[in-house]
Amino acid sequence: MATYKIVMIRHGESEWNKLNKFCGWFDANLSEQGVKEAQAGGKALKDAGYTFDVAHTSLLTRAQVTLKEALEQSGQTDLPVEKTWRLNERHYGALTGLNKAETAAKHGEEQVKIWRRSFDVPPPAMEKDHEYYDNIVNDPRYAEGPKGDEFPMYESLKLTIERTLPYWNDVIVPQIKEGKKVLIAAHGNSLRGIVKHLDNLSEEQIMGLNLPTGIPFVYELDENLKPVVSMKFLGDEETVRKAVEAVANQGKAK
Repeated sequence: MATYKIVMIRHGESEWNKLNKFCGWFDANLSEQGVKEAQAGGKALKDAGYTFDVAHTSLLTRAQVTLKEALEQSGQTDLPVEKTWRLNERHYGALTGLNKAETAAKHGEEQVKIWRRSFDVPPPAMEKDHEYYDNIVNDPRYAEGPKGDEFPMYESLKLTIERTLPYWNDVIVPQIKEGKKVLIAAHGNSLRGIVKHLDNLSEEQIMGLNLPTGIPFVYELDENLKPVVSMKFLGDEETVRKAVEAVANQGKAK
């Protein structure tokens, strides 16, 4: 029976992750720690013997730099890379730029948990007077799209999945079926959408899933693209556990 492997990696810690801010579509770069995480992810790929034919990433710098660092570490710097806004992080709307712990202290941990962890409840919309509205909406990288009403001012995870899955189905799946070895470097929420789709997870299950930064994970799929192996992390168990806990603690008041 034919099987396919696909590898995904969430970007390393960004400068705004470090500051515990809602980042979304703001184009934060990797922190120094994030670069180290991306490099460690690339080393894990190399140590496990993974090579690729094509890579996919978002239009955001933190995902692109993660991919670049990982490919350098694994000796695959000449890999074709396809970039799309459909793999961008979830748009956090009016929360963009706010400190997560301070927001929890102001609005309550329960409200922040709803904004971060409910499946279909979006945060408040980003209005035109928002500090980062022009920075995001008028960014030249979006000249080719999204257009008009397609450009989000906020997103729930449900909305994020709805714009990510067409790219998965229309672009990535045909490549997998051609036998290409695919690497995706993206974000916690766009990757959760793919994971939910592959593993047929419930809303509750996917909202409880914390993807660690900079640690690659592998799916082995059968000929119908159903998982034979799900989310096998490449790295030691203790590193993975600590990384997952760090993500889970971001929305708690200090």
